Amino acid sequence: MAFEGEKRLAAEAAAELVENGMVVGLGTGSTVAYLLPALAARELDLRCVATSPATETDARALGLRVETFAGAAAPARLDIAIDGADQVDPAGWLVKGAGAAHTREKAVAAAADRFVVIVASDKVVERLAPPIPLELLEFGLAATLRRLGSVSLREVTRSPDGGVIADYGAPFDDPQELADRLSAEPGVVEHGLFPPAMVAEILIGRGETVEQISLVAS
Repeated sequence: MAFEGEKRLAAEAAAELVENGMVVGLGTGSTVAYLLPALAARELDLRCVATSPATETDARALGLRVETFAGAAAPARLDIAIDGADQVDPAGWLVKGAGAAHTREKAVAAAADRFVVIVASDKVVERLAPPIPLELLEFGLAATLRRLGSVSLREVTRSPDGGVIADYGAPFDDPQELADRLSAEPGVVEHGLFPPAMVAEILIGRGETVEQISLVAS
């Protein structure tokens, strides 16, 4: 239960970074579940986009204004996006996607001027390790699986965009090398490796305090 308290502290600290009038990207997962009520309690005039139907439903129920992020008329940039992570390494690399929302999460993070990651201390690791979440095309799936090798399909529903959810399970040393390989594979819609250059800040709940790590985005 201590980690739940750390999630809440990190989420509440992130909510304080949001300013009136901002366009905000809302992540998905158990840590974001603490962010939404903290953000709603501030009663700011915000426009939000959500990375999953679950987040959209929860945000609307709390009175947050959620807009679509689909189509050419959607917001082209966001002031800030806030989301959790499954793993965070010392360089700022992330693994995301345990909740199968990593494709939309990455699209929202990439559109944000400031991407803030919120985690409890148990998500901080010395080095990233498998599994790495994947979203795959149904078309050509068998061939994609053959080329990738160590991939297991999850017994879950499809992504909101119809993709097949899977996990890459082979050991790896260099996250950049693996990210490049997965990105180059035609059948991979998106993978759950997020580079440090995408991240502005990481807020880590540690006991009764929040550690803030600032990264220089390139």
